[in-house]
Amino acid sequence: MSGVNSSHLQGIDAQRWPGVVQVPAGPLMRVRARKAEADFAKLCEKAELSLDPGHDPDLIVDHEELFPRLADSGWLGLAESYLAGEWRAWELHEVLVKLLGADYKAGRRARKPEFDDYEGGELPPELVRLNSADGMSIFGAVFSAPATTERTAVISHVPGAGRNREPGSHFVDVTTLADPTLVEREDLGGAQERAVEMLLDAAEVGPGTHLLEVPSAGGAVPIAAAHRRATVDTLTADPDHFAALGERLTLAGVDDFVHAAEIPGAVPGPKDWRGRYDAIISVERLEGLSAKQRPAFAAALDRLLVPGGRVAMQTVVARDSMTPAIRESLGLLRAYIWPGLAYPTVTEVHQLFDRHSGLRIIGQTHVGSHYAKTLELQSLLFQGQQREAAADGFDVVFRRMWQFQYALREALFELGHLDAVQFTLTSRNRRGQR
Repeated sequence: MSGVNSSHLQGIDAQRWPGVVQVPAGPLMRVRARKAEADFAKLCEKAELSLDPGHDPDLIVDHEELFPRLADSGWLGLAESYLAGEWRAWELHEVLVKLLGADYKAGRRARKPEFDDYEGGELPPELVRLNSADGMSIFGAVFSAPATTERTAVISHVPGAGRNREPGSHFVDVTTLADPTLVEREDLGGAQERAVEMLLDAAEVGPGTHLLEVPSAGGAVPIAAAHRRATVDTLTADPDHFAALGERLTLAGVDDFVHAAEIPGAVPGPKDWRGRYDAIISVERLEGLSAKQRPAFAAALDRLLVPGGRVAMQTVVARDSMTPAIRESLGLLRAYIWPGLAYPTVTEVHQLFDRHSGLRIIGQTHVGSHYAKTLELQSLLFQGQQREAAADGFDVVFRRMWQFQYALREALFELGHLDAVQFTLTSRNRRGQR
């Protein structure tokens, strides 16, 4: 589809942001844009969002290019229009909560971004620093809160389960943490340390443990493991991340206990990395892998773990309320940040490891409300460092994008469409005993 550039887009780097500077056009676009404008007005009325510029509006439309974008690509167009500065909101998170709650649906002809396999690239170290309490961690935190645990029977998805000696179900210890209360920005660093310690405890990491972290989550996991007198290998496919990681390990004084290595891709194959480990930790990687990469990832964890060892894995999952229409809202995240992003459900995670590995999930800890609070605090950190972000080379379009992704993900958690889970896995005993 051809497009035209409007005056407010002239300062945007067209090579870096082609989807932002390109305004959809064509023979029928004017008609489609008018319909999209009317539909959007009805949607905002349903969502109880004011568009009236004279009466404290919730959402302000500054440029009408928003509407051909909506007609062309729905949620992705809405996000690209925000990146272009064509609309704004004082409380972006609240606006997105209401739009998602009103069940906004993209049109049938909406353009969809092309999705690719995840190749192993990480967020730039400069960006991580602007969003983290410790300068290296951007994963979900766990704040202090009471927990309840219940042992639950889960149907096995192993081929042949329920016949001969393979049980038809197994037990999983399901722990749920209460919502965090009285949390301040200064609590973020300690809460991320708690998330790491929980993963280390679940993997039974202690003195002499040979631990693999795949891929590197920035340095917090191997540093904490080294303090437990474990020996650690940590892998990354990103050269910039590898360089920053080496500096962090040296500054922490643990480089004698931790070996960082580069691998050629997101999932370590048998030729890329060999070894056998007592424990493996993976932090928020599964959801970023494409559907065809996930079986290889599950098989890699199985191959690298010694019999009886443990895997602890933190990941964001979709709840049952994540309908196809809600998934459309992820277009920006997949088109610009995480190309393979597709949040699995808890059931799909169980199925993945049952069908493609000899591992079995024996524990899962749900911390979704803590993840939502993490996003809120990280967003505040980033908003408070806009000048530093600009000085580090993140232009205004990127800064808007980063604020949008925080607001969107927090809204999805708040509405109950996303959850965060720490899974514990171990070798499956085919005689049916854990």
